[in-house]
Amino acid sequence: MTNVVQVIVDAGALGSLYALVALAIGLVFGVMRLINFAQADYATIGAYSLVVPTASITPPLMFGALPTALMVGCVIGTVILLALLTERVAFRPLRNSNPATLLISSFAVSYFLQNLVVLVHSGRPKSVGIGGSLTNAVELWGIRIPGVQLLTMGVAATLLVVLVLFLKKTPLGIQMRAAAENFQMARLLGVPANRVIAVAFAISGFLAGTVSLLLVIQTGTLDIKMGLMPVVYAFFATVIGGMGSLPGAALGGFIVGVVSVLLQTYLPTDLRPFRDAGVFALVILILLFRPQGLIVTSAARERV
Repeated sequence: MTNVVQVIVDAGALGSLYALVALAIGLVFGVMRLINFAQADYATIGAYSLVVPTASITPPLMFGALPTALMVGCVIGTVILLALLTERVAFRPLRNSNPATLLISSFAVSYFLQNLVVLVHSGRPKSVGIGGSLTNAVELWGIRIPGVQLLTMGVAATLLVVLVLFLKKTPLGIQMRAAAENFQMARLLGVPANRVIAVAFAISGFLAGTVSLLLVIQTGTLDIKMGLMPVVYAFFATVIGGMGSLPGAALGGFIVGVVSVLLQTYLPTDLRPFRDAGVFALVILILLFRPQGLIVTSAARERV
């Protein structure tokens, strides 16, 4: 019974992480029809913002003397500013271009940001220490669960609720939902396009900063590729849930996380290295039998 509960907790924590990244991708896609692959680098740079750039001191200098709230604010603020900057410089001038051009621009931004990290911090992984107490297990009903997993699930649940309330109860959130349904019609009705898109990028930056903090606490390591696989899995999650659907993105994130953990746990030892292939096979099956995803928005239904 203990092992089953532990698997459920592991699946929930990983699914929560993927759901946060999938929400960031789905939010920008819903407004701009852009798959922003630079999302991975937002999370990476957010994590590296904790470290003073120096190649001569080991271990690297961190802002460990700062209160936790200031460290969290430093990471999230850095990523939000980065997301807004890339939107203004790389995506806004190409807004009226075709989707392929925007996609190429996102790859270019990603490549630039990766090399910027290498230039400033070098390409070697760094060990960092933050939130060490969260790696300790918490005992609940006789079951020992790592605190970082509880934190991940709690943060994901809180942000999901806050995002839903924002989109449904605030004027700006309603404008974003309208833009996601029909961007051109929303503009004709007076929705400010620049503000809506900038807020979408700011929220995606906030989510990326949160994910980067959770990754650093979990792994204790900084690496220039640390945000890549979560974004790849989150992209699969948005495909499974339905492109442009935020509930679908969150649902897809949990599905991908659960499937990944179940395959890692119950596959024979010799087949566990092929866990990712099982997740990819799930995406292929979804595309074959339900290409529009599990949850279809009205805008996507019209395009189909």
